Amino acid sequence: MDHNQEYNDKYIQDILSSVKTIAMVGASPDKTKFSYGVLRVLHETGYDMIPVNPRPGLDKIRGLKVFPSLSLIDRPVDMVEVFRKSEDLYSIAEEAIAINAKVLWAQIGVINHAAAAIAEKAGLKVVMNRCPKIELFRPFWKPRLDLKI
Repeated sequence: MDHNQEYNDKYIQDILSSVKTIAMVGASPDKTKFSYGVLRVLHETGYDMIPVNPRPGLDKIRGLKVFPSLSLIDRPVDMVEVFRKSEDLYSIAEEAIAINAKVLWAQIGVINHAAAAIAEKAGLKVVMNRCPKIELFRPFWKPRLDLKI
């Protein structure tokens, strides 16, 4: 897939309607950080969110158990969402492959074509330089507001 081109709406819609469990690498407990807001909205929309942050002593974000790495997560993960620098994406893609994730999603500004290539070769769908929070509210997809929090 050419990640320099605009993503097909159906591709994005299929991902967001099929994933249930999302591990967020780079999740922050700081309410002023963009990652916190995205975690909050995705969680309130009904996704099973798993914050990933190696900071010592960080046990919970929004009441959700924080894991120090993808490999230590105690349940299957559908999507790995990345709030890290572009150069970190390759090693995160390797970890996403190792835990059998189905999707690697890199946040706005996070682009690494080599990471996308290894993830796609392993069978993962890849989205880069996009925000799932923003995509949730595009006209082609209705938010799951009927779900209880």
